[in-house]
Amino acid sequence: MCADCGCSITDSSVAVGHHHSHGSSEEHQKAHAHLHDNPQLNDKKTIDVISKILDKNDHEAGHNRAHFDKNNVLSINLMSSPGSGKTTLLEHLADFVDFKFGVVEGDLETSRDADRLKAKGIEAHQIQTGSACHLDAFMVHKALHHMDLANIDVCFVENVGNLVCPASYDVGSHLNIVLVSVPEGEDKIAKYPVMFRQADLILFTKTDLLPYFEYDIEKEKDSARKLKPNVDILEVSTKDVDSLKKVAAWIKFKMEMR
Repeated sequence: MCADCGCSITDSSVAVGHHHSHGSSEEHQKAHAHLHDNPQLNDKKTIDVISKILDKNDHEAGHNRAHFDKNNVLSINLMSSPGSGKTTLLEHLADFVDFKFGVVEGDLETSRDADRLKAKGIEAHQIQTGSACHLDAFMVHKALHHMDLANIDVCFVENVGNLVCPASYDVGSHLNIVLVSVPEGEDKIAKYPVMFRQADLILFTKTDLLPYFEYDIEKEKDSARKLKPNVDILEVSTKDVDSLKKVAAWIKFKMEMR
């Protein structure tokens, strides 16, 4: 799965030649390198290292949230599998919101998504993670130095497309939105419960394609509510203006509730 977050730990020696940097301290990077290829997850030493990494990340996430709060910015972490429509949703939301937003964009390579957002007049900063399958709080913190938080109301963190690892790393957001698209097929919620338990809002995207797929959306909603009974759920299609306005209204409500 991932060579950088510990989910592919095997019983071998400490990794050598690690090139990926999370923009954190040297100690943090060494801990990540130790996780890559070292003892199995039931080994106490490995568990201690994982805990240390997550503790450091959570501490940095707290700094990020404080930074957002100081600037009166609502931060929303967008998570999903690749191709669910995160960037497209943001492009279209720009036409239906009465608040200003910026985006911290995460991908393994290229700046294509950030470029698309900038073309819409949206402030965006691209993070290229290299081989990491998720953003962490240190990456986001570094990106915030490139964002004019004083000039925006909402900062979206568009995480790397992955339904596993991003759920384990607090990036300093106030809310989590998880997208799941109709073409992905049924059972994603049941297969990846950790991700959907983190959601404050689940967006079923590309619903205009429902007539062309065997997809029981009500069954999927039931699966989501079994994992998290109070989760908010919306159906959205970029071809349906009303559905986009509902997403914008949900975000505006959360802004006013702060």
